[in-house]
Amino acid sequence: MAEILTVEQIYKSCSVGVLGFKTTDQVSPLEEIIGQKRALDAIRFGIGIERKGYNLYAMGNSGVGKHTVIERTLKKRAKRMPTPSDWCYVNNFEDPRKPIVLEFTPGRGKVFQKDMEKLVDLFQSVVPALFESDEYRQKKQAILDRLNQIREAYFSDIQKRAREDGIAIRYSMAGYTMAPLTPEGKVMPPEMFQALTEEEKARIQERIKQYRDEIESVSQKLIKESEETQKELKSLEEGMIKNAVGDMIEKIKEKYQDHPRVIAYLEKVEEDMVLNAEYFLQIQQGPMMFTDAMQKSLKRSGVFIRYQVNLLVSHKEEEGAAVIYEDNPTFANIFGRIEYISYMGTLVTNFSLIKPGALHRANGGYLILDARKVLTEPFVWDGLKRMVRSGEIRIEALSEKFSLMSTVSLEPETIPLNVKIVLVGERLLYYLLSNFDPEFKELFKVTADFEERMDRSEEAVRLYGEMIATIAQEEKLLPLDGEATCRVIEQSSRLVSDSEKLSTHLQSIVDLLEEADFIARESGSKMITKDKIEAAIEAKRARSSRIEEEIFEEIKRDTLMIDTAGEVVGQINGISVVEMGDITFGRPVRITARTRLGKGAIVDIEREVKLGGPIHSKGVMILSSYLASRYAREFRLSLTATLVFEQSYGPVEGDSASAAELYTLLSSLSDLPLNQSVAVTGSVNQNGEIQAVGGINEKIEGFFDICRLKKEGKKHGVMIPSANVKHLMLKREVREAVEKGEFTIYAISHIDEGMEVMLGRPAGERDKKGKFPKESVNALVEAKLKRFSKKAQMRRKERAGDEEK
Repeated sequence: MAEILTVEQIYKSCSVGVLGFKTTDQVSPLEEIIGQKRALDAIRFGIGIERKGYNLYAMGNSGVGKHTVIERTLKKRAKRMPTPSDWCYVNNFEDPRKPIVLEFTPGRGKVFQKDMEKLVDLFQSVVPALFESDEYRQKKQAILDRLNQIREAYFSDIQKRAREDGIAIRYSMAGYTMAPLTPEGKVMPPEMFQALTEEEKARIQERIKQYRDEIESVSQKLIKESEETQKELKSLEEGMIKNAVGDMIEKIKEKYQDHPRVIAYLEKVEEDMVLNAEYFLQIQQGPMMFTDAMQKSLKRSGVFIRYQVNLLVSHKEEEGAAVIYEDNPTFANIFGRIEYISYMGTLVTNFSLIKPGALHRANGGYLILDARKVLTEPFVWDGLKRMVRSGEIRIEALSEKFSLMSTVSLEPETIPLNVKIVLVGERLLYYLLSNFDPEFKELFKVTADFEERMDRSEEAVRLYGEMIATIAQEEKLLPLDGEATCRVIEQSSRLVSDSEKLSTHLQSIVDLLEEADFIARESGSKMITKDKIEAAIEAKRARSSRIEEEIFEEIKRDTLMIDTAGEVVGQINGISVVEMGDITFGRPVRITARTRLGKGAIVDIEREVKLGGPIHSKGVMILSSYLASRYAREFRLSLTATLVFEQSYGPVEGDSASAAELYTLLSSLSDLPLNQSVAVTGSVNQNGEIQAVGGINEKIEGFFDICRLKKEGKKHGVMIPSANVKHLMLKREVREAVEKGEFTIYAISHIDEGMEVMLGRPAGERDKKGKFPKESVNALVEAKLKRFSKKAQMRRKERAGDEEK
């Protein structure tokens, strides 16, 4: 016989006394994460084991708090870990295309960057002053005077001998001129020269040519002397600069004696500064005066940028390891990028334009990534696996890799990678990666599986109440009183459709509290009370109830035909569940069956027209097996039956209507009418046992709402599997109707138990002779099946006789 459920069985209330507080503002914030012990153990194991490939994949549905749990756990451990190194890129003076990477202890990278900035500032001020000093001027003048003396000696000697030979040589800025002299020592006028004999003219021309050749020879010697002089001047400048720069750099070297690569770099800086000192002089001695702002701009361009330090990653001392979550995991955001600037119509770059990625920032600590986002970004997944395998961070320009840009790029030195990666994603993604990516399991050996529900023990309820209080405090919501907190806990059980469980879908709880807080503030309340929680639940449902209301209105207007009173043979009210977005509701559906003499087949019309899914078809096929094994033990099952979901125009899936379908078959076979005021849901197996189904609360409430809407009859009910009783968390209106006796919920564990309610007669059990009691449902069914079998046998004999004739 069907069990009639009490109010206590259809809703498990929460007692305020279990919470241990009256309002949530009396509770200290909860530090532990509740309901996720399995996942927490996996995370602690994954971050604790320092072996290659032990990265984590955290899986679970969205909203269960994966990110919150992971970040809290990682940050707690990261504080106790050593602070990672600082990393800098500096210029490679021998090959600027291959910038050099320098590693520093935490905080020293910033110090080194400042030291180099001070060096450039000091160099800018010291070098011009150095070349304006009396010492430099005197030494420079002495070198130039020596060159002038040599020049004077050469030309004076030639000029003297030429005069004695009757030739005048005059020097000017444009060069030199030669002319013959008169016996009186004056320049010979042109008419006097023309009056000379041809022999005298030739002799004078010969002497002029002789001295011109001598002057050309001396000029070549002076050019070499000038070159030597320039070398001396250059050597003088370099010597003075080297002394000045050497002293400045030596002071920096003293601070980094424990960094051989830094010392080697500083030596290259010293060499380069000496060679490029003229650029500093040009800037300082140019035709325009530079303001402070211009000087700062110059430091970021030209020769000054050669000595800058590109501080890629910097940490404070004793801050612990980094925990980085990259919300937008593009290739550049994960692995870093090389930027370009436009210069004279082309794109150029240098080491100062190298930008870090999430791997650089998380190096030495933890990097959290969303699996779905990583997999949908081009080249990121392959790049991530490659760098985790190699243990190095290599900054690559995608444009260079795929020849999308014809310009010179950089090949920065790689940085050693030591990071624990946590991928956060869905279970489906995990299974797909496990099956189709052989490298995945090698690189992500630890799985943290997040629960979606937890046991509802007294201790769990107390902790859940503290968690609600913590959320209210962290989100700066109004405090909740005890009854409101209990109502949230009850709603948590409803979210997982289980009175013995609580939901770990924290986002749903946060949303509910935020919406209740809004309602409370709008009403001027200083406290979130139970009625505000109820209002928030109802408001959320109302916002998404348009389609539900339209369907229910069509049922009320008899456009969709549903009877909620009376009795009909071969017709029953099943209940389906409609899921659309964030709303789920139950709606009754009329199921009808027709039986006749046939070949022992049950025709599922939904399957025949390809609307029925495989699970639904399986349920119908089980009915054939049940009928044969239950009633046709000693005769052939000669039955053709049709089953249909009336006014169903979309796909039908699931076996939760198989119990209702069986009742319609039994009604049609026994010619007993079915009670239309009671809807049925449940799955049936070959033994007639009723199995649990999903969406049980929505189904009951859906039929309840339709009965209340149509107002046919005074008493209604729903028959459910006994296995579903523990899942009941029904709304207040249903509980009130049950308490008044207006609505009844029946629980059955076998198809026979519901026959008296649905068909008005007991099922009947076989006696010792294997007979069902007369006039019982089973007896009537068996009797009709026997008649079908006899008729079928007679027809077979008739056909056999006709064939013999």
